[in-house]
Amino acid sequence: MSGNAPDGSYTEADVVDAGVYSIGAVTRMLGIPPQTLRAWEDRYAQIVPDRSGGGHRLYSRDQVEQLRFIREQLHAGLPPADAHRLLAQRRAEGSWRRGMAPARPRPDHEPKVTILLAERDPYAAELAEYFLRTEGYRVRVALDIAPAEEMLRAEAIDLLVVDLMISGGDGLDLCRRARERSSIAVLAVSALESGDAGLQAGADAFLRKPLEPLRLISTVRDLLAAGRRPASAGARA
Repeated sequence: MSGNAPDGSYTEADVVDAGVYSIGAVTRMLGIPPQTLRAWEDRYAQIVPDRSGGGHRLYSRDQVEQLRFIREQLHAGLPPADAHRLLAQRRAEGSWRRGMAPARPRPDHEPKVTILLAERDPYAAELAEYFLRTEGYRVRVALDIAPAEEMLRAEAIDLLVVDLMISGGDGLDLCRRARERSSIAVLAVSALESGDAGLQAGADAFLRKPLEPLRLISTVRDLLAAGRRPASAGARA
């Protein structure tokens, strides 16, 4: 599976636009402090993330790209008010992406990334593993909490995709233990509305099952591209 853009990246038409990323994940993607994101939301009311039932901010992929546009205008010397005004104008024209740098394609020599897929459903695990391997990732699969924890301890895992209902609902504990390893990105998934619990346990993003392959791949790519650094204080809304 590959993207439809010329450089192999995914376009907005590829992925359903809905709140996925925590404010902490957006901070790591873009280097914009959480307090700045909140201030822009309150002051300009232009990039307003979804709110989960528990009040967590959830940014869509399109909103992340709009914030990237704002960041680029600031780097070019515009004050925040003018940058947001330009975004509003470009959005009205349908041209806000004009002038943005294209997404960087993944180089062939990039070291292989290892993803741990902790999934309770063997069929869902097989399907997700297939799509992730097709993208060139090394995938380890655990169908129970115990082998997943052992892999986290013993192997160099870059990203954890965890079904929160694995082993009867122990996925939340796995999120918390993975978060203790600050270098690991965490994507929580569930067939239930468990986004709040997953984010509270330390997940960077949440997807509702059944997983749409393009959305899974794009979210994984974004989290891996952001890298994991210790989250700023108060990174969760």
